[in-house]
Amino acid sequence: MKKIVASGKTIEEAVRNGLAQWQVTEDRVNKVVLEQPSKGLFGLFGVKEAKVELELIPDPIEEATAFLKEVAAAMGLETSIERKQTKEGVLLAVSGGGELGMLIGRRGGTLDALQYLTNIVANRYSDSHVRIVLDAEDFRERRRKTLEELSDRLAGRVIRTRKEVVLEPMSPHERKVIHSQLQNHPKVRTFSKGDEPSRRVVIALK
Repeated sequence: MKKIVASGKTIEEAVRNGLAQWQVTEDRVNKVVLEQPSKGLFGLFGVKEAKVELELIPDPIEEATAFLKEVAAAMGLETSIERKQTKEGVLLAVSGGGELGMLIGRRGGTLDALQYLTNIVANRYSDSHVRIVLDAEDFRERRRKTLEELSDRLAGRVIRTRKEVVLEPMSPHERKVIHSQLQNHPKVRTFSKGDEPSRRVVIALK
């Protein structure tokens, strides 16, 4: 953990001086008073300033972002990471001038693995559960649209052939997209079968 010692004429001033160095608010630090201020002889000589030790409390999202940057750098990628608050949690959107395909992987497999590890890192520094969604070059949105279009096409095939369709194994997130897209369909229903990581969505007639 990061620590600094700051001084000032009063305890409060010493704390303010320390916070200014890190440019953080007081709720981001733990404080220990090392020395109380004193005026010295006759209030003139031997004046002692207050000294406080400040310990920076890690921010879970900042730690997760730093982890991602380290991983990307190890892969030879220069990236920037934008943080957004969404209904699903905190979205960390990765962009970069280079090819981010290796960060995404086949059908998002690498991205899903990195998201899992990023959540582990973030929750190591949090007292309450933190949910991070990781994206790169809008892959999640593009993949969602692809899956929704696929769902509609396969639902049409099931209606025409009157035979159920079993999709390839997908992550829980992608299976949820399929289920959501067809949940109100008048003629077909969906369900999942199999065990992780080979669990599949099945589209069948109602």
